[in-house]
Amino acid sequence: MSNMDVDPIDEVEMVQYSMQTEPSSSRPLVPWAVVLDDAHPFDLDAYVTGYSGRAALDRLIHVIQLSPPLAPEALTRALQLLVEPTQRDTEYYKTILSSYEATASRPDVKIPSLDDLVPDHRQFVAWAEKTNERNNAEHKKLEVELRTYTGNMIKESIRMAHRDLAEFYRVTGDFDNALRHHTKSREFCTTTQNMLEMCLSVLELLLEQRTFSHVPTYVFKAESALDGVISSGHGSSGLGVSGSKKVDQHQTVEAKLALCTALSHLSNGNYAKAAQDFLQPMSATALAPWAGSIISTGDIGVYATLCALATLGRAELKTRVVESEGVAGEGEGMKELLEAWMASNFRAVLELLSRFSARLLLDPLLGTHVWALIALIRSRAVVLYFQPFATIRLERMSAAFGWTVEDTEREVVALIQRGTSSVGARSTNPRAQLYAHAIKSGVEMQRATNKLLLRLQLCVYYTHSPVAADFGVFLI
Repeated sequence: MSNMDVDPIDEVEMVQYSMQTEPSSSRPLVPWAVVLDDAHPFDLDAYVTGYSGRAALDRLIHVIQLSPPLAPEALTRALQLLVEPTQRDTEYYKTILSSYEATASRPDVKIPSLDDLVPDHRQFVAWAEKTNERNNAEHKKLEVELRTYTGNMIKESIRMAHRDLAEFYRVTGDFDNALRHHTKSREFCTTTQNMLEMCLSVLELLLEQRTFSHVPTYVFKAESALDGVISSGHGSSGLGVSGSKKVDQHQTVEAKLALCTALSHLSNGNYAKAAQDFLQPMSATALAPWAGSIISTGDIGVYATLCALATLGRAELKTRVVESEGVAGEGEGMKELLEAWMASNFRAVLELLSRFSARLLLDPLLGTHVWALIALIRSRAVVLYFQPFATIRLERMSAAFGWTVEDTEREVVALIQRGTSSVGARSTNPRAQLYAHAIKSGVEMQRATNKLLLRLQLCVYYTHSPVAADFGVFLI
């Protein structure tokens, strides 16, 4: 392999190519399951600690569905979180049990049965009955308040009643009714601050549902409302009043909107745009109360790091990720991954990606994109390896990436065969280049000489011309 040239990576082609380049060593024996072993560790306790409420339960259910070895432990943890006072969605009980039964019933899975792990359901049945009674009582109270305020025709009271009902439906798991009441409250918004709060509530609901198709619409509405709040200086709840409070609200809302937009791009596989939004200033303080209840800052750091490695050039990566104070680089193993990448230690990069693949695949937001992102990062690493060289030896490249010669050749050939290749062979003729440079220099010298001759002729003309002398025309 010689005389290699480098072309830009085509992201769409790389995503299509990603599933064919999934590392064989990372493929599970059970096709749908996530590999868990010494080379691919996963700490369930550390994973769940960063979340609360629905976010923790959703991730535990995801683990039950994709990781049979962890399913019993995840089931126990989920049932413990289920009966906490803040949890009011009784449908979770059925979802947790049905998820475990579906995993245990697979012919290629051998884990304890549900009856062995939960022999007595009376505690959970009693919790569900008590919680449903509490929910019904609060629902009746909120419906009465809405009817009363509607009869009084007080717009602000009606808006707040719809907002409270939407929040009630959200915590009890009825997302359709929650969205309906949030959108209904829009009719009774009297200020841009009210509109902004409604948009943020809808976005929070959409993120919990992982329904990203409507996110751009409400992000646009929220941005318009935010501009109105900042320009007017009016608001509620002590936000957006004046001075530093307006600035703080602007930064907080911008962080949440950037997160929503980034997750929307990630869900669509648009990793370049997702990287740009994930790299916007974000912090746990700015994202409160979303941090932990929807997503953790560690998750954002992981998403930002992987999308940046997959799409950004080395210079931009250094400026916006390595030298910045953003969330990129946070998350388990991400700092080491960035250091290995900037040091061009591509073998360490690939080993780290493989080591943390279990953690990445068990993330419900990132899991379906992991192999595509790893394939993009691997191909970009190959491109960066080629850049300093006119020729390469497959043996040295194999050592640099930790592959066999056959795997290296297969990887490079696959990139070349992708049409608009990331790596392509190019032959150069030094003699032809020298002649071309000489001809170009001669043409430039001829043009410069012609300009000087023209100037000399003009000087002679204006020096001896009586007309030019009469009008005081001089050539400077």
